[in-house]
Amino acid sequence: MSVLKVIEILASSTKSWEDAAANALAEASKTIRGIRSIYIKEQNATVENGKIVDYRINAKITFNIQKAEKAEKKEMKVLKPAKKKK
Repeated sequence: MSVLKVIEILASSTKSWEDAAANALAEASKTIRGIRSIYIKEQNATVENGKIVDYRINAKITFNIQKAEKAEKKEMKVLKPAKKKK
């Protein structure tokens, strides 16, 4: 059985809403494993002098929750002490 979690994040871009979504996914991927989907909940833009200067999104990202055993094993690999140089 798979257990999923959903988080809501905000992201922006000076290029497009698609780029803002890519930025959201790229940042979330730095700390979250097992991302399954991204849902764009809301889009808005900042306008200056009649032109869009910032595209912003509110997104929901869905990802798998790891079982405790798997998470502990991964932590143990990361926390191994470095070998001392002689």
